[in-house]
This record gives sequence, C-alpha cells and structure tokens, in this order.
Amino acid sequence: MSRLILSLLMLGLGIVNVAQAANEEYPYRVRYPDVTVITTDDLNKRFNEVVVIDVRSKYEYDTLHVKDAINIPLKSGFGDKVAALRQKQNKPFVFYCNGKTCHKSYDAALLAEKARLDRVFAYDAGIFDWAKAQPEKTALLGKSPIKTEDLISGDAFHARLLDPKTFSSKVGDKTIVLDVRDKRQRDTALFPFKEQRAQLDEMKKIDEVVDDAKAKNKTLLVYDEAGKQVQWFQYYLESKGIKDYYFMKGGAEGHFNAMYGKVVLGSGDKDKKEEAKPAAK
Repeated sequence: MSRLILSLLMLGLGIVNVAQAANEEYPYRVRYPDVTVITTDDLNKRFNEVVVIDVRSKYEYDTLHVKDAINIPLKSGFGDKVAALRQKQNKPFVFYCNGKTCHKSYDAALLAEKARLDRVFAYDAGIFDWAKAQPEKTALLGKSPIKTEDLISGDAFHARLLDPKTFSSKVGDKTIVLDVRDKRQRDTALFPFKEQRAQLDEMKKIDEVVDDAKAKNKTLLVYDEAGKQVQWFQYYLESKGIKDYYFMKGGAEGHFNAMYGKVVLGSGDKDKKEEAKPAAK
C-alpha cells in the first residue's frame, strides 16, 4: 500500500514539474487561460488551412515574418480589421508576435473573439522558433526561404549592447550617433548637436547616415526608446556590411534610469526612486 501511495506521489510531483516547466517557458499562458494556443508542429501541418496574422509593427514584419503572413499591427481598430478579413477569408486565424515573453498574440486572439470571430488561435512560440523550425516558410528582409545561420542569436545581439554610461563616453569625433525613435517619442535629444535622427521607416535618411559612418570609418552608435527595436535594426546593419556599431542597452529609458534612477510606480511615495541596476557584465 505504501508503495502505491509513494508511486502516486511521485506521479503527482512529475505532473507538477511538467506544468511548472511549461509555465516557465510560456509565462503568459497562465494569464490567458481562455486563449487556445497552437504549436509549431500543428501550425506547420495546418499551414495551408489557416490564415496567419502577424500582429507586430510593420518594421518588425518587414524584417522577419512567417511566409505569406498578413501584417495587422495590434493597435486601435484591430478588431474591425480582422473581422473584415474573415469576410474575405473564412479560415481559422492564427496570431503571432515575437515569442514566449510577448503577450500580443494572446491579446489579438481575445480581441478577435470580442469581435465575434470563432476559430482563433495564438501561436505563442513566436517568430524566432518558427524561423528556426521552418526556414522554408519564413521571409527575412523580403527573401524566402531563409538560412537559419542568418538569424542573429541572442548572444550576437547582446555583444553589441553598451550600458548607457559606456555608450555616452564613446560619443565624440570618432563616432556617429543615430536616434531611431519615433517622432512621438522624441521629447528630448540625449546628445544635443551630436546626434542625427531618423525613425526606422525613414530608410533614405538612415541609408545616408549609415553610409556616411562607413565611408568615414566611424563607429555607429544607435539608440531607440527602450532597447527593443534595435534588435531588428541589427539585421539591416548586417545586410549593409556594417561591422563597427553598438546599441544603448535599454535605449533612452535606460539612459534616464541610469542618470536619475527608476521611478517605482504604485509605491505610495511619489518621490521614491529605485537605483538603476548596473549593466550585466
């Protein structure tokens, strides 16, 4: 009897460990229990039976996306747009974003259901898992199929990050600073009279700045709002053959946090601040 109880306990612990591992890999699933998810294998098997919708920004989509996916960024009017699309394509909808720590695919599925659509799924493994598993059904910078070795690894991206203090110390005659934030994000310049500005969709201007840095053999220092969009910008720089470039870790937000400390919201003390954590070494 004791062996039976022990076996049941071991089985129970195994189930808990499997569930815990799943929650750690997909941290948002527990927060979206009503969203139906689809795996990489199942999406591949049903690829021609569904409509795949990329809910990220156009810039992210243009850089790397599931082949034949439709780009509908998750913003105002999203529900109406997917409802109109269902009138044209009466197939199940699969929404995806950047991966396991991105919740946009879940939000998209909920908004679609709110718009009275059925047969909606979230592909929460995201674009990177898909690109690695299905390179022949992936587009990179407008070309498909892709080579998995052309995907930029997390290590390769992090090797280009400089903490705000180090980034600032490099600003000078031997560098060109490029602010790629959207115009609505540019409340102030971080390096007045020492930087150039071009948002990511202003490709002609970006080409001019990047070509100038390359021609003058200067280091290109790039920052965005929060240190996320530069990950996609790296693909452009690599395609241009730029080798001497760095990004500011945390973007403009990281810069202000390093200078003034990070404001803790909901602490009950409006003046309370948290010291910015040093960059990982």
